Amino acid sequence: MAATISFPDLAAMVGALPPSCGPVRIVAVDGPGGSGKTTFAGRLSRALDAQVIHSDDFPVPWDEPPAAWFAHVEEQVLGPLAAGRAGGYRRYDWVRGVFAERVDVPVAPVLVLEGVSTARRTAPVAYAVWVEAPRELRLARALARDGAHLEPQWRTWMRAEDEWFAADRTRERADLLVDGTVDVPGGFAPIAASG
Repeated sequence: MAATISFPDLAAMVGALPPSCGPVRIVAVDGPGGSGKTTFAGRLSRALDAQVIHSDDFPVPWDEPPAAWFAHVEEQVLGPLAAGRAGGYRRYDWVRGVFAERVDVPVAPVLVLEGVSTARRTAPVAYAVWVEAPRELRLARALARDGAHLEPQWRTWMRAEDEWFAADRTRERADLLVDGTVDVPGGFAPIAASG
């Protein structure tokens, strides 16, 4: 494993990149469910002073492909940003099963997208991060968060993720691979690229 990297150092590097979506640098934090994407994206967004959009903000049924939510982001956020205009969307409240408040997405130097399929081949991404962890740990994290009664859905979802990532080759194309099992104060543990 490579030496740890601080979030401020990564933020400085991202800030030096050219914009990828109109005047905005899109940073995608991708990887399978339960790998640590949300934690990583939160820490990076604080270092960047940037907004995060989570795939969980959008309603996607368990029986839909993992990438289904992204069309909403393209239409409501990325399209307007590419044209230099603010975007926005209504956040979905999974507990209540309804749309909640509107989330405005202003034109800013950086926007972080977090979730499965954010680093997809067709996304206007300036920098792609892949976060990973062992399958059983990811499942344990997901069930601790969502409830053990959802284990069948989670196992189905994980198979669908595997298919998506294999077809998209997401991990292979990532700019940074992160070990989602290691907690580093103020930073993270990158994984050395494997050829």
